[in-house]
Amino acid sequence: MLTRCGGRGARCLVTATAVRGRCRGAHRYPPVVTRISVVGVPSSAASYAAGQDLAPAALRSAGLLEQLIASGLEVHDDGDLPHQIWSPDRDHPLAQNAGQATTSMQQLADRLDPLLARGDIALVLGGNCTIALGVAAALRRLDAGAPGLLYLDRHYDLNTPESIMDGALDWMGLAHALDLPGCLDTLAGAFGPRPLLQPHQVAWLGVEPQTATQWERDQADQLGLHMTTSEALAADPAGTALTALGHLPPGPLAVHIDVDVLDFIDAPLAENTDCRNTGPTLDQTTTALITAARDQRMRTLSIGELNPTRCAGDPEALTRFITSITRILAATIC
Repeated sequence: MLTRCGGRGARCLVTATAVRGRCRGAHRYPPVVTRISVVGVPSSAASYAAGQDLAPAALRSAGLLEQLIASGLEVHDDGDLPHQIWSPDRDHPLAQNAGQATTSMQQLADRLDPLLARGDIALVLGGNCTIALGVAAALRRLDAGAPGLLYLDRHYDLNTPESIMDGALDWMGLAHALDLPGCLDTLAGAFGPRPLLQPHQVAWLGVEPQTATQWERDQADQLGLHMTTSEALAADPAGTALTALGHLPPGPLAVHIDVDVLDFIDAPLAENTDCRNTGPTLDQTTTALITAARDQRMRTLSIGELNPTRCAGDPEALTRFITSITRILAATIC
């Protein structure tokens, strides 16, 4: 059944399934309404170049919503935020398009606010990894305890405009969430009290340490960040996910995946093409994310850095990814 709903480009896609029990392992929790609300963030403003802004439309066109419904989920499509396409910001070369990116993150937090308040699980289709800040801001507004962020990414994303020369905010996001020295005040302070997140509220899963800048390695050591390497994730997806989840606070949980955590040869989806023949496969990463989805705290799943042009020669990669997302979200119902 397809019904028009409020919001820009929004629509409701509803199945007969309404009430399910959330479970984790052998433990069953009281039945709750498990509805997936989908929000697209078609923005590449904070990226290295255009491309990620095409991802929400590509995922929808490839059948994401239909697969979610077929799995037994109730699905609400809340449409997309305004489209933003990267262009060179020559006036701010070390923090490209920061104004646009900040606006998009604030709009995302505002869009998620009512969806999360009514109990939905939000599926956020980026865009780039700065979407994690908008998600965290929305979860903090719930006043349900300090939120936690399980961050699957090959990188720490702890750079600042002072630590690197390329000016791409998409690997500076968590530096601003943690309010590290050298961050932009406009972005670090865009969501209310600073910092948005404390170090103990984030667990990194799938980091490849040699790709980190020296600044990031220094910050990770000084702050005592909880990090699991890419190699360890591939060796034990479920075990490393459980360990990371155990590190996070009891409040609402955000799960974020940057698709460059994947071995690019197995799943050519990421904007970053340097991740060849290293990292977990899509199946291994799916196993880790299913483990996270079974955690009763999970309220959001966000996807970043997917550039659909990368799989033009292997279109099945996008189909496989959609199947994985469906399996992950289906694990939220029992």
